[in-house]
Amino acid sequence: MKQIQISTETITLGQFLKLANVIDTGGMAKWFLQTKEVYVNGERETRRGRKLTNGDVVDVREFGTFVVKGIE
Repeated sequence: MKQIQISTETITLGQFLKLANVIDTGGMAKWFLQTKEVYVNGERETRRGRKLTNGDVVDVREFGTFVVKGIE
């Protein structure tokens, strides 16, 4: 599991995928979430605007599992 540091209290799933180097641009997020399996805290997620906070676990099939490490 890889920890991804964010500099704010929350981050959108689309921004997070870019920060974690899963996608190259934020514009790819909608397409990526429609075609790949992405889970947030064990639940399938297709919304790029989903807010993530410290401790959330993002599992991206074929890419790995990431933990959001936010400011506390």
